[in-house]
Amino acid sequence: MKYGIVAFPSKQLQDFANSYRKRYDSHYAKITPHITLKSVSEVEDSQIDNVSNAIKEICTHFTPISIHVSKVSSFAPVNNAIYLKVDPTEQLLDLHEAFHSEYFGGKALYKFVPHITIAQDMNSGEHDDIFGQLRMTNVDFSETINRIHLLYQLEDGSWTVYETYRLTGEA
Repeated sequence: MKYGIVAFPSKQLQDFANSYRKRYDSHYAKITPHITLKSVSEVEDSQIDNVSNAIKEICTHFTPISIHVSKVSSFAPVNNAIYLKVDPTEQLLDLHEAFHSEYFGGKALYKFVPHITIAQDMNSGEHDDIFGQLRMTNVDFSETINRIHLLYQLEDGSWTVYETYRLTGEA
């Protein structure tokens, strides 16, 4: 089974992201706007309860996450993806790191850049045109996320929630 760990922002922020995603993101119908804490990994179906218990334990050490989304940015030239930049905080970085222990498969393949994707799978010309327009957009969202989610991938490529966990740690 393919799984991932994400944080979903508020409905208001999701609606803002979706206003762009429905036009520019090929994954619009497959997953809700999110911040990826653990990218796609494989786990045997028989081990998913163990993974879930490990996530539950980690959540007892983290308080709700304060996020600030400050601008539109891009991963170009490495990747023609455009995203809403989530300002990195120590708390967010530590939570990401917790999901990259040996138990969860070790170090992340890429440096963690907290973000919410709003456009992807474009050629360079499309990317440059769309990014030129979107980077002028005024973006300023601040909110607190108190839950994270274990997702799994369905046969059609879409993602659905397996379990939701409250961040219950002490401040």
